[in-house]
Amino acid sequence: MHQLAIALHKKGYIVTGSDDEIFEPAKSNLLQNNIFPAKIGWDAANITPDLYAVILGMHAKDDNPELIKAKELGLNIYSFPEYIYKESKDKTRIVVGGSHGKTTTTAMIMHVLKHCGLAFDYMVGAKLEGFSQSVDITDAPLIVCEGDEYPASALEKRPKFHFLFPHVAILTGIAWDHINVFPTYNFYKEQFSIFIGMIEKGGVLIYNETDKELANLVEESRRGDIKYIPYRVPEHTIDNGVTTVTIQNATTVLKVFGDHNLLNLHAAFHACESQGISAKDFLNAIADFKGASLRLEKIAGNDDTIVYRDFAHAPSKLKATLNAVRHQYPEKNIVAIFELHTYSSLSAEFLKEYEGCMNDADKAVVFYSNHALEIKRLKALNIDEVKVHFKRADLEVINNRFVLETWLKNLHLKNTVLLFMSSGNYDGIDVRTFAADLLKK
Repeated sequence: MHQLAIALHKKGYIVTGSDDEIFEPAKSNLLQNNIFPAKIGWDAANITPDLYAVILGMHAKDDNPELIKAKELGLNIYSFPEYIYKESKDKTRIVVGGSHGKTTTTAMIMHVLKHCGLAFDYMVGAKLEGFSQSVDITDAPLIVCEGDEYPASALEKRPKFHFLFPHVAILTGIAWDHINVFPTYNFYKEQFSIFIGMIEKGGVLIYNETDKELANLVEESRRGDIKYIPYRVPEHTIDNGVTTVTIQNATTVLKVFGDHNLLNLHAAFHACESQGISAKDFLNAIADFKGASLRLEKIAGNDDTIVYRDFAHAPSKLKATLNAVRHQYPEKNIVAIFELHTYSSLSAEFLKEYEGCMNDADKAVVFYSNHALEIKRLKALNIDEVKVHFKRADLEVINNRFVLETWLKNLHLKNTVLLFMSSGNYDGIDVRTFAADLLKK
């Protein structure tokens, strides 16, 4: 939300905002752009009849005093994606959806478009190298959006990607997530069917044909007025930990690795191809792409040990990340530390979805914080229950930060890849600093 505020401010709009708490980096970013609110908190007096629009974030609930006032005044109220669409009605819209790989695929498209000199706007869910913001709204003829399936706002419960109406759509795969919003798999899958129905006539759907659920969904979807482009893992080789990829007789060495990233790359290629970019130019640009923040991000390393951090939290993401590391470093020991942190992952009824997900690791730890359970108002998890659902006899399950730190400090790290996977922070561990200290032993 604060990135959208900054983008609109830079476009020349008068922008104000409010929240009950504002943390870094949002605080510094807003101060730097001179739009930090005069006081923290919500106040109905902030909402006046002359406002052109109110943009509502997910944090604002139905009883928010400013929202109530905006309704009373009959003001235009938009969710984040609704307003993005309003600003991009006259643009070509590329939207990346799917249960996994959205951020990386979006980042790859943005990286290549920038390298090739195309003007474009964007909305992406991570900080990317070479981009000062995660949202940009200008007069460019093209916009690239990460299409999240989470609800748009407190008023609008439909998924965010239902409001973007793409000309070029990507679906990376379907794997059940967000059970607090989508209590059944079929309900979750239905959202992607609806998304396909919202592609503009004459548009394109680029889809991962190796995902059986998605492929079946595509077979049952609309026909005749949109084009379908399937993709899969492209031709590639791995030599001494380095991946080389080939597309349409063009070849390059990559800085990223893993089948999931090769899938993301192939989807990104087709999106860029739709904008006139050749395979040769695409690969020339993607060669120096290092990945999005927290997506298999190398955070420490020496001649013997490499440490990665990854945002993996859903079962499909966890499995894909571990599989990528296993194939890239077949001769190394893999030690994986996975944190249960999201509402879904901390829900006892969802844990069965993680069966076998950590089998590619030589040593595996599952960590969860009792504090996270309290915040999400979920019932306590039993350590033995977690072990049962992961179906791994030697799995370590730890629910105390200091026990985890001790376990890690006692590791033998010779010839090892250490992989931290979480959408949280291990109950306050600075993983980057901790990893660097581990390697000094």
